[in-house]
Amino acid sequence: MYIGAHISISKGFSFAIEQANKIGGNTMQFFSRNPRGAGAKALNLKDIALAQEKAEKYGFGSLVAHAPYIINLASSKEDLWELAIRIMSEDLSRMDQAGVAYLVVHPGSHVGQGIPFALKRVSQALNRILQSEGQSIVLLETMSGSGTEVGKSLDELAQMIKLVENKERVGVCLDTCHLYSGGYDLRQNLDQFILDLEEKIGLDKVKAVHLNDSINPLGSAKDRHANIGEGLIGKDALGKFVTHPKLNHLPFLLETPGGLEIYQQEIAYFKSLE
Repeated sequence: MYIGAHISISKGFSFAIEQANKIGGNTMQFFSRNPRGAGAKALNLKDIALAQEKAEKYGFGSLVAHAPYIINLASSKEDLWELAIRIMSEDLSRMDQAGVAYLVVHPGSHVGQGIPFALKRVSQALNRILQSEGQSIVLLETMSGSGTEVGKSLDELAQMIKLVENKERVGVCLDTCHLYSGGYDLRQNLDQFILDLEEKIGLDKVKAVHLNDSINPLGSAKDRHANIGEGLIGKDALGKFVTHPKLNHLPFLLETPGGLEIYQQEIAYFKSLE
């Protein structure tokens, strides 16, 4: 099982690897740059090399970066759309240099333009972003459907991927809280969800999971993460999700409240299920 949490890299990439290992993790997620801005620090190649050595030493699985929240690949405003393309292109190149397998991004919001427009717009952006050579893969995150968000349904994600030319470098990151608040009943119908996922997206396209409980009920379209076992999905259902034979090879990343001590307890719970 590859399980970890969202870790700050403010003190360096190699320090973050040490923190992830200290809490029992063997993978981690981090922000590719300031999550609410466009600023990005230059890569420290020596620190990256040290981080890679430590990750190999500790038997880490694939590492996952998360793009900043300001990105809107579905925007109808040219300046915001071009900014999103520039940031994603830069960060994909930077993650390649850092040896990070995946870059997760929220697909975006249509802001009144409608879902068909947004799905096409996201795909057009990805076709620009993925023109350059590289190994890191863009992962579209499943969303709760709050406001005018796109990516709430597997159908929407499938349509975006269908329109991407370089399909080898695009995949999906599942978020358990978002799926549940988006209407997928992971408590009662997990097997049906897996079948739908296999049919509409393809399991080969699913590369990572954000592992969160949900404060809000099924189908609420509200994105509020809860600690494992303290939300409405529940500990048992999330345990079945992590250990499902068609999902258990993926990197699972906690984004729950409370910090490193809580992450350590939650990681220990899931590892006890192996």
